[in-house]
Amino acid sequence: MDKNFYLQYASVEEKHWWFVGRRAIVDLMIRKLTLPKNPKILEAGCGTGGNLSMLARHGQVSAMELDEVACAIANERQVTQVQLGSLPNNIPFTEKYDLIVILDVLEHIDDDKAALLALRSRLKLGGWLLVTVPAYQFLWSQHDEINHHKRRYVLRALNQLLRKAGFTVHYASYFNTFLFPIVALVRGLRKLFRLESNSVASSDIALPSKPVNRFLSLLFASERYLLSRFSLPFGVSIVLLAQKTD
Repeated sequence: MDKNFYLQYASVEEKHWWFVGRRAIVDLMIRKLTLPKNPKILEAGCGTGGNLSMLARHGQVSAMELDEVACAIANERQVTQVQLGSLPNNIPFTEKYDLIVILDVLEHIDDDKAALLALRSRLKLGGWLLVTVPAYQFLWSQHDEINHHKRRYVLRALNQLLRKAGFTVHYASYFNTFLFPIVALVRGLRKLFRLESNSVASSDIALPSKPVNRFLSLLFASERYLLSRFSLPFGVSIVLLAQKTD
C-alpha cells in the first residue's frame, strides 16, 4: 500500500471519529468477555498501531503487521514489539493466545477462511476471536479501492464463514448504524455523479473540522451501549465474537 496512506493513517488514528468510535466499541466488547487474569492478546494486522495502547490495558499484547512502513510506525509507539507477518502462512509467533483481535483486516486477504483457520490454531481452547469487517458490497467505494479491499461482508455470510473455520459464534452485529443512512447516501451520490477520486487526501480518513469530528466520535461511540445489549440490524461495519471450542 502507498507509504503516504500509512503516514496519513497514523496522523489521524488517535483522533478521527471512526477510529475513536471503533476503539470504544472494541474496548467494551473485550470488557464483556470472560478472560483469565492478564490474558495473552494478539492483534493480527495492527496497521500503524492505534489500538495497541487500548489492548494493553486488557493484558499482554503481541502484534503483527504485513507492511514494513506501518510496522515501523507501530513500533514507534513503544507499546509492544510489533513483528512483520501475514495471514494465513506467516504468523511470527508460536505461543497460543486467550484473545485474538483482527480489526478490518479480513477483507484484505484473498483466502479469508484460511486466515481464520490459521488464527484458530493460535488460540487456546476456549480462547476468543474478535473480528470487525466492512459491511455490504453496495457500499463499495474508492475508499475500498485505496485500502486494497477484496470484498465487503453481510452478517449471515460472515457467521457461516466463522463456523466453517471451526469457531463457535457467540455474538454478531452490524455497527456504525446511526451514520449508515448518511454514508450510504454520500457514497451513492459520489458514484452517481462520478465524484470518486484515487487521491488519499480525498479518502474517508480525511479529518473533518473539530466540532464535526467531536460530534461524530460521540455519536459513533455511543453505539457500544446498544451493542452490549443486543445486535443492530444494519450498519456500515460488522463486529463478531467467536470462540475456539471442542
